[in-house]
Amino acid sequence: MLAISVELLHGTLRADPSGAANTGNLARGEWPPAPYRLFAAFVAAGGTRAGALTAGQRCLTNGAELEWLEMLPAPRIHADADPSHQILEPRYVVLHARGPQRKSTHQEYPARKGALVRPGVRVAPRDPRVIYCWPNTAPPTVLHSLRLRAARIGYLGASDSPVRVRVAAEHPQKLPGEEFVPDPDGDLLLGITRPGHVRILDGMFKDWSQRGASVSRSHYPALRHEAAYRHPRSRPKDDPGKVVAWLRLETPISGRRVSALTAVFKEAVLSKYQALHGEPPAVLHGHGFRAKGYEIARYLALPDVGSRWSRGRIHGLAIWTPPGWSEELRRRTRDAAYAVRRLRGNRLDVAVMVHGREKHPWASNPKRWRRRSRGWATAFPAIHERRRTLDLPELRRWCRHAGLPAPIRFRSARKPLVRGAVDLAPVQVNRPNRPGRPYSHLELWFEEPVRGPVVIGSGRQRGLGLCVPLSDPADDQSRRARKRPGSR
Repeated sequence: MLAISVELLHGTLRADPSGAANTGNLARGEWPPAPYRLFAAFVAAGGTRAGALTAGQRCLTNGAELEWLEMLPAPRIHADADPSHQILEPRYVVLHARGPQRKSTHQEYPARKGALVRPGVRVAPRDPRVIYCWPNTAPPTVLHSLRLRAARIGYLGASDSPVRVRVAAEHPQKLPGEEFVPDPDGDLLLGITRPGHVRILDGMFKDWSQRGASVSRSHYPALRHEAAYRHPRSRPKDDPGKVVAWLRLETPISGRRVSALTAVFKEAVLSKYQALHGEPPAVLHGHGFRAKGYEIARYLALPDVGSRWSRGRIHGLAIWTPPGWSEELRRRTRDAAYAVRRLRGNRLDVAVMVHGREKHPWASNPKRWRRRSRGWATAFPAIHERRRTLDLPELRRWCRHAGLPAPIRFRSARKPLVRGAVDLAPVQVNRPNRPGRPYSHLELWFEEPVRGPVVIGSGRQRGLGLCVPLSDPADDQSRRARKRPGSR
């Protein structure tokens, strides 16, 4: 095993991931520090045989450890998953030039010209440590040489980001932050090493020695190799979220009380969770949760909607857990939900039981909501995420936040679009002492079938925007063709 730990001595890192800092368009700094940046620091700390001879310096090692290091695969990186990114203000500095300057001179330095400098972005993690882990075992000579170089590394990125680097043959017992894992489907690109990088860096150093600052890394595209990493808090593509508990009400409740029912249900689950397992996580109750989108648990009320006899009464409840939850956390949430026996409060008093293999009532049956369908219509109105015209781009934005693909067409109305869907008044949708938002009933159509439960809009964490699957006209026509006498 090989572990290289980097400690940010000032607690911050200023590094330009793409070379866009001097344009003023850089909004986020590089985090975590790319493995290639660490490799370049090792090369610069002691040079190579060719580089040392060119510069007339003494090289501490023979460079074999660099050739071994550049062959390693992309490491796992342990670092803070959500650091603060501070955009630094541009400033003017004195441009040192030969002879006095008469035009565009610096205000505080007569006869000297001022140059605009854009520092970029400073990243401030909660934990100043970053640890790179490889499963490869380094030979003793390589390990010794890497330690010699690590002792001479002064900074990563800019010179105002001093670091202390340590090399170990085993992983530390206590790792910082969360783990960034190499993943071809990841959404984070970080520079890594490839065989031959040491030779290219030697050539780049030779050119820089002859031509100075006119040589930049953009002149050497062969150095740019990136690997995709999965962010610890990103949504895995193979995990669309999961409903962990399906419950049935002993007595149906009017659909107009959906907000009151889901609020009481949430309080009961949180109370049981605390009694069974201790303090509930932030993603279960939403308080102090900084991330946006679909990561918060959804408390769903399941109404009778879509049939000719539907009346919109609520027959069941469910809890949807977001992507990325561990099975242990989901099990604890399921235990807390199944421990609820009765819901009391907010003028409600109803018994709750676990939904077994009963087919009826159909409204509380998981098969009703877990179907795959191209068309979906709201059983409860969806709250608008923004105060603007509801068009297809805006609705695609809603679906992206809800973890759904982009719809190809839609229909909206103030009144329900399917039989039994609930028509709510503003006081039944908006929370007390909070600004009211517009809401609508929607009908969505996707290019490919989508598996439920489908919930969209700003109030999806409390059950508003729950959709019911619609029958596809093309599927109905093919079904009738199969039933026609003489058809195959």
